[in-house]
Amino acid sequence: MTKKNAFYAQSGGVTSVINASACGVIQAAKQYDQIGTVYAGNNGILGALREELIDTYAEDDATIAALRHTPSGAFGSCRYKMKSLEANKAEYERLIEVFKAHDIGYFFYNGGGDSADTCLKVSQLSETMGYPIQAIHVPKTVDNDLPFTDNSPGFGSVAKYIAVSTREAGLDVASMCETSTKVFVLEVMGRHAGWIAGAAGLASEAAGQPPHIILFPEIAFDKARFMARVDECVKEHGFCVVVASEGTRYEDGRFLADAGNKDAFGHTQLGGVAPTLATMIKDELGYKYHWAVADYLQRAARHIASATDVEHAYAVGEAAVHKAMEGKTAIMPCIVREEGEEYRWHIGEAPLSEVANVEEMMPRDYITEDGFHITEAAYKYFAPLIAGEDYPPYKNGLPQYASLKKVFVEKKLDGDFAIK
Repeated sequence: MTKKNAFYAQSGGVTSVINASACGVIQAAKQYDQIGTVYAGNNGILGALREELIDTYAEDDATIAALRHTPSGAFGSCRYKMKSLEANKAEYERLIEVFKAHDIGYFFYNGGGDSADTCLKVSQLSETMGYPIQAIHVPKTVDNDLPFTDNSPGFGSVAKYIAVSTREAGLDVASMCETSTKVFVLEVMGRHAGWIAGAAGLASEAAGQPPHIILFPEIAFDKARFMARVDECVKEHGFCVVVASEGTRYEDGRFLADAGNKDAFGHTQLGGVAPTLATMIKDELGYKYHWAVADYLQRAARHIASATDVEHAYAVGEAAVHKAMEGKTAIMPCIVREEGEEYRWHIGEAPLSEVANVEEMMPRDYITEDGFHITEAAYKYFAPLIAGEDYPPYKNGLPQYASLKKVFVEKKLDGDFAIK
């Protein structure tokens, strides 16, 4: 096999364990003589388009190893959705030109559904351009909405953070509810799928424990039913804790918190479901409230990452390289849950043609009949994914993370490429 270099890039919203996948890719690549160097894209796919390539082999082994416990995107990520081949073929041709100039034969793209689509297109176009690229998608998304894989690396740690935060905030509210806050609303990520909101249900181990209400994108929001349940909880328990997905929507599809704008991927920009719900509660029921938005905190919380999630993230990065060495392309390594009471898993694979742009929603049987909580089946699914602790090293009371030198490779192409 002819020696070729590899290109790795991070895409979309980062996670607390995406760098563990990067660590897996880089460490696995060093095992093979067929791979020259692993270059990383500076700020994701933009690094390839702009020919801004970081030489990961210029980092010492200890720094690369430290990526395993470092949150966020160490090489930089971006929200940049490449258009279809028909709409902007020049972008894809540019990628192939850069790959060819730097003798890159392997493309490892670490992201969600949109990244899977880009990975597939690069694989297809590279063949027609006579410079084949083995394109492997490395799964990642806190939303847990990728198909075929049992779970998406990044999700388990967010699930753990949300479950822990819900339990702790619930204790806070319970201790003050007689004379202070009656209702607490926590907003979590999840535009179309309610996996993260559902994970909050792990905090409740007995009837009456928070969260009392969970709002899922999969279940249409009914204001009258919601208000009745809030009022019932306050009267029965003295307080009510609500966990709401940012994608909570009405029967007609309107988001409760539609801000009227679009993000870089063309998705509706959401403006805050927690304050929206809190205001409704105040206006309708008059209860004193507090609300919080987990936002970046939930996906950056490496200090409380799930050990299982870290293992998953590293494994899919490592497997991507092994599968490329087997001659595979246009596939995604995925996590396969094995049957049995004890949680066991192994790495499988799925074709990108069936992964790209497909969203996996919460199954209806994971949500209680009334639509306000999770079922026992959901609990069994979620519980293993938050299992175990994998704390980063601490110094002076603070976690210590990898700090990269980021040595850039000399450009070989003339001129700059205009990003549209």
